[in-house]
Amino acid sequence: MTAAIDIRGGGTGTRDTHALEYEGTVDAIHALVFSGGSAFGLDAATGAQSFLRERGIGFSIGNVSVPIVPQAILFDLLNGGNKEWGKRPPYQDLAYTACENASANFTLGSEGAGYGATTCGLKGGLGSASQRTNNGITIGALAVVNAVGSVTIGDTRHFWAAPFEAGDEYGGHGSPARVPAQVLAPQFKSGPGENTTLAAIATDAALDRPMLKRLAIMAQTGLSRAIYPAHTPLDGDIVFAVSTGAKRPPEPFGELAELGSLAANVLARAVARAVYEARSFTTKPKGPPAYRDKFAQ
Repeated sequence: MTAAIDIRGGGTGTRDTHALEYEGTVDAIHALVFSGGSAFGLDAATGAQSFLRERGIGFSIGNVSVPIVPQAILFDLLNGGNKEWGKRPPYQDLAYTACENASANFTLGSEGAGYGATTCGLKGGLGSASQRTNNGITIGALAVVNAVGSVTIGDTRHFWAAPFEAGDEYGGHGSPARVPAQVLAPQFKSGPGENTTLAAIATDAALDRPMLKRLAIMAQTGLSRAIYPAHTPLDGDIVFAVSTGAKRPPEPFGELAELGSLAANVLARAVARAVYEARSFTTKPKGPPAYRDKFAQ
């Protein structure tokens, strides 16, 4: 599923099958929240709203500010740890604290929404990557990887996203000379309802709703480049596309096509980095190993 959202103003676009729209008078969003916790994690958006409202940030209705905060969550409730939360789950407070500590620099891997994420055979996590076009437009990706499929080529240290790696950001191991036929037989982590990859694509180019929709659609290809298999009926993936509008809009054909192509590349990199940077569980059950632990040799 794709969702196109304009955070500079002008509302939102659409996606393939479900509507995520702020029509009419609401002309922007003020935060985008990714969280673990399944339905319990829905409290996270409230934490972000509280943080923003205290600072007078939001959509103005009379003398009241209402922060507009879309949210997506993943299922990570079987990762061990104490789930006896008492009166209410901790996600509202966790999100509020995350807003207080928000920074351009942040830790990848087993952090935030990626803390309890897993993939087929390896620990999942939080990943990010970015690139600047020749025209000076920046495109970035954030991914929370809790996929039913595998991010590595079979039981090897090679990532499916190896062709798109920048430097050695996920080990620099490249691709194998040949992909063994046996690894093309799909392997799955678990059953339905427990698998989600959440992603956001952000750019400083001023994109209107149709452009944002196209950017989200093209960016979603990055999941197929980094996860095998992808887009299965066992997954609940979503890709948001957001625009700050700080720079001029791209030409609606060639430049937008370039931007969408690069968006898919950076999203594939973000997925691989999420797994590469993850840490193994410290609670029981242990779950799958982290990439660096498994391939420490």
